[in-house]
Amino acid sequence: DAPPLIDGEDSRKGKAVTKELDEWKALLPHVDVGLLHGRMSSEEKEAVMKDFRANRISVLVATTVVEVGVDVPNATVMIINNAESFGLSQLHQLRGRIGRGAHKSYCILMTEARPEEEQWEKLHIVETTANGFDLAEQDLKLRGPGDVLGTSQSGLKGVRFEEWLLDARLIHRGRELAEAILAEDPNLESAKYRPLRFLLENGEEKRVTG
Repeated sequence: DAPPLIDGEDSRKGKAVTKELDEWKALLPHVDVGLLHGRMSSEEKEAVMKDFRANRISVLVATTVVEVGVDVPNATVMIINNAESFGLSQLHQLRGRIGRGAHKSYCILMTEARPEEEQWEKLHIVETTANGFDLAEQDLKLRGPGDVLGTSQSGLKGVRFEEWLLDARLIHRGRELAEAILAEDPNLESAKYRPLRFLLENGEEKRVTG
């Protein structure tokens, strides 16, 4: 389950993950329910994930901190609350956390959007498109290049990305380079890619906890 908020930071959208945890515990008193969010320490996160992988936790209530770096083959069902508040690429990343094992898996998108609204169309695209790169291109068309990188990225002031983000050739080339890097060093552990790993981890931490 992936609500986007912690401790009621924004009452306009979504349920706070801590409140969601209490609700799932009440709904499922016969199983252990765990909690995962970006404000937990690395040790706390790893302990929760270890229990989840070992089936000591049957249900994991989490924020989008689960979007990357989570590999649990026995995870088969994901419920995404307020799915309309996420971008297409992010929804694809989230659903990629399930279906990693041999069992059939399901990703359920919960939304208050209505069929006549643009947000509904976005969720329909997720429902009917499995290719992540196609979704990224659709995301670019729907949101426009100004929103792709977010509004709070550090080190980007005064730099305009609109032109190259709209160039499909550059997007394809970027994908090729990314795939080559991941094939060579999937965990970015070599000295050559250590700066890239630092940027990714630092940016993820800011996005989750900021």
